[in-house]
Amino acid sequence: MRESVGNRFAPDYAVHPGEVLAETLAARGVSKSDLAERCGLSAKTVSLIVNGKAPVTSETAIQLERALGVAAEVWVNLDANYRLHVAKQGERERLEAAQAWAARFPVKELAERGYLGEQEDPLDRLRSLLGFFGVASVGAWEARTSRLVIAYRKSPAFEISKAAVVSWLRIGEIEAEQIETDPFVRKGFRDALEKIRTLTTAETAVIEPEMKRLCKRAGVALVVVPELPKTRLCGATRWLSPDKALLLLSRRHGTDDQFWFTFYHEAGHVLLHGKKDVFIDEEGVPANEEEDEANRFAASFLIPNPKYVEFLRRGRFYKEDIVEFAATLGIAPGIVVGRLQHDGKIPFQWHNGLKKAVALDLESGVAVEVREPH
Repeated sequence: MRESVGNRFAPDYAVHPGEVLAETLAARGVSKSDLAERCGLSAKTVSLIVNGKAPVTSETAIQLERALGVAAEVWVNLDANYRLHVAKQGERERLEAAQAWAARFPVKELAERGYLGEQEDPLDRLRSLLGFFGVASVGAWEARTSRLVIAYRKSPAFEISKAAVVSWLRIGEIEAEQIETDPFVRKGFRDALEKIRTLTTAETAVIEPEMKRLCKRAGVALVVVPELPKTRLCGATRWLSPDKALLLLSRRHGTDDQFWFTFYHEAGHVLLHGKKDVFIDEEGVPANEEEDEANRFAASFLIPNPKYVEFLRRGRFYKEDIVEFAATLGIAPGIVVGRLQHDGKIPFQWHNGLKKAVALDLESGVAVEVREPH
């Protein structure tokens, strides 16, 4: 029997150096007590080695080389291979006991997205899953995730599917690791947000690349990761280091009003809240204090409150009025429609033709199409 690791032969057995030593002594007619005397070892030590109950240390290997003429490297390698084999057997037993843990994760989806290998062996899949999370064991994963549980404490999504939420966030982290950002500067990020705001009316193909460029220069890695099953995630924010923030979007919503509000909502978390917190935003979840602050930030950044109040006073929300108002603000009219609908100023059936639906090339992360919803 053996395990195959890549193209490397990995036998599922190993010989303790004591077995080889016993055979060598028998072939040469040397007793254990005689060997002990030759090596300057106690008879007990030699007996323990021969019986596989004690290791062959580097010092002992040198002594055996001088007494028996068998190179010290042979004894050292035999002992190392045996110890590694024992460790792997122990790991295999632990992995077999952890099958239920692995079953909680969206393994199929992660494999389809290229983050896990397509191994048929359940233990290989489990090893791949641990590698995906960058941890050595299930215990290490639990310890690392326990810190996130506190940060996620305000999100019902985390309780609904902890495994899926953590997997989604991990994908974001992996993608963000590939983005080399400048050190985070608060003012620089606010300035970037002002420039990004002008992109709401830009050609769709240039929006996301330019957003990512501007965020990158301000110390924020902007990543788009489609949500995983059993979640309704819109976005998330966390700090990867004191100088680098991750702003993660799921693309759950396709229309421009929802996309831009979600982006600025997450940006609000970056600017307003602590670097030790993790914020995940889920559709349909009641807001808390921090979420309310992020909502207010997004709403006022896209449509400054004084100008919005003035527009409401006019009491005219026809299509041409909205288009004119949006033009004065320099934003897409769909954003104004979404705000009016959310605030109950117009029915949700009104003016949806002013919204843009942005399709996304999920592999490149680039918006590729614009169409009007019917």
